Amino acid sequence: MLTRIGGLLRKAEATDNEHEAEAFLAAAQRLATKSSIDLAVARSHVADRERRSAPVQRIIPIGEPGRKGLRTYVQLFVAIASANDVRCDVARSSAQVYAYGFAADIDTCEALYASLLVQMVRASDHYIKSGAYRGATVVKIVTEKRFGRTVRRRVDVPVAGVTARLNFQMAFAARVGARLAEVKAEVVAEQTPAESTGAALALRDKEVALTDFYTSTSQARGTWRGPQTSTGHSAAARRAGDRAGRSARLGTSPELPAARGRLTGR
Repeated sequence: MLTRIGGLLRKAEATDNEHEAEAFLAAAQRLATKSSIDLAVARSHVADRERRSAPVQRIIPIGEPGRKGLRTYVQLFVAIASANDVRCDVARSSAQVYAYGFAADIDTCEALYASLLVQMVRASDHYIKSGAYRGATVVKIVTEKRFGRTVRRRVDVPVAGVTARLNFQMAFAARVGARLAEVKAEVVAEQTPAESTGAALALRDKEVALTDFYTSTSQARGTWRGPQTSTGHSAAARRAGDRAGRSARLGTSPELPAARGRLTGR
């Protein structure tokens, strides 16, 4: 499965045509989704004949603790995982993600993440270097003393580069997640009645197994709420990130197994 997905990733990387890239993206996710369904159906049929596959937990490195922007990387992985039947817990530092799911599904997530992460960082770098964000402003709350009283007021200030980058990457990740979810829904909708019934039963068993495993294994306290930008909101950067997410190509690395996605520099 990974070999076939890898071929689609390389084709997506090789084309400069965004429509072709979109088609390869859809094909890669379609294959991953279909493989997941097929594996689940197979598990239900051979449960009495061989040892049934079981969910696993895997630690996904995101970056060095303390680095800025790790939450947008986490957001990207979580969005991919959501479309591939993988649950996630996030470390407080956002330096790593604990992925829960069947091994093949987590493999798929890592392959897609490694490719899309590089694409996201490259696109945001290009946006920042272009200077397109400099004409926008954000609202900032300023606290000052007036006649012995503390007064807070709202002022418009230029968008900082870090604010623009974070907003760009947040929108990119959200758009990619939406695209992958749409492809998954299309694959499920294309099932014949017989396939749909069999797949639904198998996927229900798969979901029950994953839920039981997650409940007994996860030590998470609370719910991850996604990236927060304390420096403000940039609508222009988010629009740019959304556009980049719509035309994102899969893959910049020729080595598909290198799916850890840990970056060492901005």
